[in-house]
This record gives sequence, structure tokens and C-alpha cells, in this order.
Amino acid sequence: MNVIIVTACPSGMATSFLAARRLEQAARRRDWEPLIDMRSQFERELVLSDAQLAAAELVIVAASPMASAGLDRFVGKRVHVAPIEEALPDPAAFLANAEARARVLEAKDIADVAATVSTTASGAASAAGGDVAHKPSIVAVTACPTGVAHTFMAAEALSEAGRALGYPTRVETQGSVGAQDALTEQEIAAAEVVILACDIEVDPTRFAGKRVWRTSTGTALKKPRDTIEQALEGAEVESATAAGGQGSQQKGEKRGPYKHLLTGVSFMLPMVVAGGLMIALSFVFGIKAFEEEGTLAAALMQIGGGSAFKLMIPVLAGYIAYSIADRPGITPGMIGGWLAATLDAGFLGGIIAGFLAGYSALGLSRFVKLPQSIESLKPILIIPLVASMVTGLVMIYVVGTPVAGLMATLTEFLESMGSANAVLLGILLGAMMCFDLGGPVNKAAYAFGVGLLASETYAPMAAIMAAGMVPALGMGLASFIARSKFAEPEREAGKASFILGLCFISEGAIPFAAKDPLRVIPACMVGGAVTGALSMLIGAKLLAPHGGLFVLLIPNAINVPLMYLGAIVAGTLVTGIGYALIKKGAQQVETAAAT
Repeated sequence: MNVIIVTACPSGMATSFLAARRLEQAARRRDWEPLIDMRSQFERELVLSDAQLAAAELVIVAASPMASAGLDRFVGKRVHVAPIEEALPDPAAFLANAEARARVLEAKDIADVAATVSTTASGAASAAGGDVAHKPSIVAVTACPTGVAHTFMAAEALSEAGRALGYPTRVETQGSVGAQDALTEQEIAAAEVVILACDIEVDPTRFAGKRVWRTSTGTALKKPRDTIEQALEGAEVESATAAGGQGSQQKGEKRGPYKHLLTGVSFMLPMVVAGGLMIALSFVFGIKAFEEEGTLAAALMQIGGGSAFKLMIPVLAGYIAYSIADRPGITPGMIGGWLAATLDAGFLGGIIAGFLAGYSALGLSRFVKLPQSIESLKPILIIPLVASMVTGLVMIYVVGTPVAGLMATLTEFLESMGSANAVLLGILLGAMMCFDLGGPVNKAAYAFGVGLLASETYAPMAAIMAAGMVPALGMGLASFIARSKFAEPEREAGKASFILGLCFISEGAIPFAAKDPLRVIPACMVGGAVTGALSMLIGAKLLAPHGGLFVLLIPNAINVPLMYLGAIVAGTLVTGIGYALIKKGAQQVETAAAT
């Protein structure tokens, strides 16, 4: 990149010279082509030609006072201006900051920019990016594995917190229906910082060159003000390499195997939901109706069970690998996932295949160095070929058979376990679903139930969804039957919580848990454990892993709908009445944006 660097300190030649040389060295380390205009009382002004000005992609001005820098030459160019003192402590960071914050300079702004920067002794003007003093704008993306609750609640929390702090804030949600309120290129370019509050991998390439802060949806939801303040202070410039999936981890970001697994589950989930509901619809014509070829029931079963459910594990493995190694990981991941499915290794085999393919592709991408003439073949030929071969051979000769045996044993145990074991499993899964209301423990239990659907084991999924509805339903019930103990905002939050609970959105209880965790969480866990135990005891089997109470409207989606409904009601009563009894007085529920 062609860069013009201006250093100006008329009263101090040493300062101007030192800043110029340090910035030049830092620029060359970034593979920039710098043109240095060093000004002092002993240096003549560098006359830039029209060609040099036209070729410049970025102008960086470090000057004190700013009037000595000759800003009028750079009207229409991307310019970053700051006091020269800001450039000396860490030139590399100064250049990265300049690249991220540069703005197109307009003639009408020159006087204001010069006055603002030159009269500020501290670094506050530098933080404003050289523009007229204003609150920096913020853009954000939120995304959670299921794309239902945390995605939108975190977006609302960040928007409200941004407004409360005085920062213009725009949030894009990447939920289960795709991106909504998508950020424009102009909004991204104008933003001071980008917040990626995502529990799954999202494509960061459009944020290359911007200051990016990564965190989770849970953190953004519970501590939105802290998230914004940390982002403004600690966000790092997203390089092209980092945007391609090889970036370093930030303090606010939770990465690693868990996030890769959730990315795979997120992409697999629509396949599971569609396939499960398709199978349930085929049962509308009779439990055995699909066995008659040529009928609509047979077609629905072929779409759901014969296609969607077969693709579950390849999609899971493919997008685990994608989360690890970006696009080069998809092909070996899906091949490994298909092998896991055909070898009857189930979702455990798919998870192993995804990680194996992802890290194989990542290793080839990072550590295999090829001549420049064939380097371009790596992502389209060498990585898919070698990573697929490694993954496939390991799955066939090493992993497939023992994992298939383990899955067969697990499936047999789940199908043959007695009432006592079923109740214990239901208690465990139900309590996990209610422990952190959409957090890691909740998602682990949910992923376990979804994975078993590929093995046609439906009972754990029924217990998981029933228990997951209890926290939000229970808080709604408690706010109704003990109205005197709840402030008016709490009662309104209770109404919303009840509706969210009907939709299997546990996060509706988060406002209550945030204010009174030592009472809300235990009450929810007890109710969830009761519901999970009852669901397993009655032998409930659920074909669709989402939809809440509305799934009961689909004939045969649940095998014992009335008893299943009774289990949900029982857990709701335990949680709602229990919390109503132990709650103390009327307390204000914190809003999502509260400190």
C-alpha cells in the first residue's frame, strides 16, 4: 500500500526526525511503501507531485501544531491526523490505528481538525481519529448456535447500551433465518469499532482493516456496557490473515473446540428440524403409512428420514471443520462426516471427523510451504485432496469401527434402560437445561439430544425440550401468582417470559436470573429436573428438536402429547410456585443494558 507519512514539529527537529524514521521502519515492516514528508525549522517542505498524491492510498499526519502539516494538499484522500507525541511510543500500533480510523478529508473540515488536534495536550483527540470531535460509531454482529433467542436479545442489549453511552450503534443479527438488518459497507467503513458477539464462526472478511472485538452473545447480553467499553479500549485491527480465519484470539473471545462444535450444531440444526418435522408429517397418514411406496407419506419419509437425516452428520462435520480451517475445511469435513454416517459411527463419529478434517486442513494451510507458482493450488486442490485422504483413511481404519460400536452400545443402553435409569438421565438433562439458560451447559445438553436423533433415539430430546421450556414459563407464572412481590417492570417481563417459554426459549428467564440468581437458578433447575424425569418416565419421544409447545399441533411429532404436556405443566408449577414462595419483596429486574 502506498502511504504518505507527514511528521511536523517546527520547534523540534529531533522529534520530527525521530518520528519520521520510526514510522517509516514500522510501515516497511507492514509491507507498505511509505513516502516521508519530514518538516521542521531546518527542513524544506517536500513538494508532492500530482502522481504521488494520486497513488497514495492513505495519508498519516503526525504534527504539532497541525497547521504546519499542510493538510489542504490531502483533500479527498483518506487521512488520519494526530499529535506527533502519539506516534513515538509505539509506531506499529500508531500505524494500525491510523489505518483503521482514517477518514476522507473534506475541505470544510480542515480548520476544525487542525484546531481540535493541535489544542489537545492529551491523546483524546487522537482517539477521535482526526475527525471533528464526535462520539465514535459502533457496529456489531450477534449470532448464537440456534439463532433464536441469544442472537436477538444480545443485539437489543448492545443497541440500548450504545444509546445509553451516547454511541451510535448498529447491530446485524445472524439468526436462524439468515442475516437481518445487514450492515452496509458505508456503515462498516465509518465505524470506530466492530463488535462480533458470536458463539459460532461468522465470516469476518468484510471487517478487514477495522478494529474488531470478539466476545460471546452471553457476555454481550449480560454485560453490554462493559462489552462496548472493552471493545473501544482493546479492539485490535483485523488483518487480512485474521479475516481469513487464522486470526489470533482476543481476551473477550471464547474460541476453541467448544465454539467449533457449536458452529457445526448451528448449521446442522435446520437440517434436523426440517427432517424431523417431515418425518412427523409422514406419520399423519399412519405410523406405517410410509411403507407403501408411491404414497405421499413415503415421499415425506424419503425427504425427511432418507435425505435430511442422512445429511445431518456430514453437515455437522463439515461446519466444524469450516469453523477451524475456514472454507478449505468444508470438503474433507463433509467427506469424513459422510463416512461416519455410513460406518454407523453416529454423531460422535461426525464430531471426530469434523475436528480431524479441520485441523488437518489448518495444518496444511499454515505449515506446508510451496513455491509461489503453485501456492494458489493449495485451497482448491492440495488441501481438499490431502485432508480428505487423511480424514477418510483415519475414519475407515482407525475411528469408524470402535466409535460405531460405542454408539451402538449407547443406543442400546438408552433404549433398554429401566425406569430408574431413565428418570436419572431425565433429571440430569433437565437440570443441565436450566442451569445457565442458554449457556455452555445448556448447549451441551441440547447438542447431546440433537446428536442422538441421527441414531433414531428420540426420548432424550423430548426431555431436553420440555425442561428447557420450564424456566421462562416458571418465571412468568411466579410473576402472576405473587404479583405483590414483583415490581411493575417485573410483571411485564414475566408476560414476555411466559410467551418465550411456550416457544422453547429458556432465555426469557435471564432478566430474573440476572437480578436474583441464588433463588431463580435453583428453582428453575428443580422444575427442569422434575419435567425431565417425568418425560423420560412416560417414554415421551420427540422427532423435532425445536418449536416448543407448538410442536404438539403436529400429529405424531410427540408420541404421548397429553402426558408430555402434563410433564411440562408439573415442572412449571414447581418452578413458578417455588420461586414465588422464596422471593423477597418487589425488586426491579435489570434491563439488558443496565450496568
